[in-house]
Amino acid sequence: MAECSAALIDHAVAQGVPFAREYAGYLNNRSFGGVQVSRTFYARGQTGQQLLLGAYQALERQAALGKVSLYTRHEMLELVVIDDKAKGIIARNLETGKLERHAADAVVLASGGYGKVYYLSTLAMGCNSSAIWRAHKKGAFMAGVSWIQFHPTSLPQHGENQSKLTLMSESLRNDGRIWVPKKAADDRNANAIPEEERDYYLERRYPSFGNLAPRDISSRAAKERIDAGHGVGPMKNAIYLDFSDAIKAQGKDKIEAKYSNLFAMYEKITGINAYKEPMLISPSAHFTMGGLWVDYELMTTIPGLFALGEANFADHGANRLGANSLLQACVDGYFIAPYTIPNYLAGELNLPKPDISHPAFEEAEKTVRRQLDRFLHTNGTLSADYFHKKIGRLLYEKCGLSRSREKLEEAIVEIRELKASFEKDLRITGDNTLNSELEKAGRIADYIELAELMCYDALQREESCGAHFREEYQTADGEAVRNDDEFCYVSAWEWKGVNNEPELHKEPLTFESVELAVRSYK
Repeated sequence: MAECSAALIDHAVAQGVPFAREYAGYLNNRSFGGVQVSRTFYARGQTGQQLLLGAYQALERQAALGKVSLYTRHEMLELVVIDDKAKGIIARNLETGKLERHAADAVVLASGGYGKVYYLSTLAMGCNSSAIWRAHKKGAFMAGVSWIQFHPTSLPQHGENQSKLTLMSESLRNDGRIWVPKKAADDRNANAIPEEERDYYLERRYPSFGNLAPRDISSRAAKERIDAGHGVGPMKNAIYLDFSDAIKAQGKDKIEAKYSNLFAMYEKITGINAYKEPMLISPSAHFTMGGLWVDYELMTTIPGLFALGEANFADHGANRLGANSLLQACVDGYFIAPYTIPNYLAGELNLPKPDISHPAFEEAEKTVRRQLDRFLHTNGTLSADYFHKKIGRLLYEKCGLSRSREKLEEAIVEIRELKASFEKDLRITGDNTLNSELEKAGRIADYIELAELMCYDALQREESCGAHFREEYQTADGEAVRNDDEFCYVSAWEWKGVNNEPELHKEPLTFESVELAVRSYK
């Protein structure tokens, strides 16, 4: 990724991405969590959105030239495997309900992460795990499944009927100071709490990094303060991100120049002017370091099936630094896959072309149709959202920011009970045409099975490492304790069938150019 990063920025600029620049016209950069230098090029708190717009415009251009066919409002529901190779997919037209067969010499999944399994997350409502999970059930290994990043600067939940959380850019931590009242259950307005009664807990616990401590550390520290009764806001589930000192030191105009779009978004959502009082923020599920196992050429354990970006496990290990997800997704798509996929296809040139009349397509379509019919005819009393909320809350409490053997073993039992309830108590209204409830049912069925694998993955890793924090493995002051002697490997899981335990495959991690060491953020 580092090798391709400079070329990627040039590529994005050519697409029209408006990276921030200094007065002289040179690209500007700034710090993100987990680093002490300015290493991140950005587009004013909207880097991901601007990169998407650049990619969309490039894609639309190719579509207009007739080189790409777009199938918008379609969802992949099954992978077709012929002679142990990926040869197509079954997709459902979300507007008509029609199932469609698509044959291919290779299949590329770039469907993103599965953080929406927690129900409340920073992900878009349509994000889901179904593409990679259906591929997993066809033989593709899943790796590092329980390594989930919780972003420390999300807007907190404000009600029981909420279905999504809003991400505030991590760049805000460059100038904002994070604190909670020293007194538990303090109901005073933030501005009424004097300086000596404020606990700047990141600065206190991690003086070297302060408010720019890594995301996993910052999120766990926030949860610890909230759980200890120091949370703020209407639901006592938030902490403060305060810009008053930065405004005094730099002037309001400088802060506006950096963050006015973010402050405006915050005020539009909350009604609070962050120039006058602190923002309310809280950790939320954001990014999945785990995903489909891939090799150096981004191919999964199924030949011909490739996984790009957050859909794979490849680059981030147990944690991810800010901006590296965008870097990975773009490098995978622009600089790696265009070379590795043709390399695979070269070996397929003299083989028969896949055809949608093949029995494998017929069987895959029947499998999808049976599941859809089962959802429509269960005739229970509970909605798909009911089960999504249940699995999300269960995972957050027992396989979220912190885990333990007891909680994980309980979670596996409860997930199996929830799955049994889902199969008999689900109620889907409408028919097999335009039906968002039917779409949700398939995604939640996959989430429930994925959640069980997440708990297995977290249970077998008896150490604390990055985003995986086992309560049994911590120092006296609450820091993670790694066990490199026994757990220096990638956990790759193989599907062994419904109601069977998954099989663990260990891929050893070998360090040659750098020394394996534990970092301190104190």
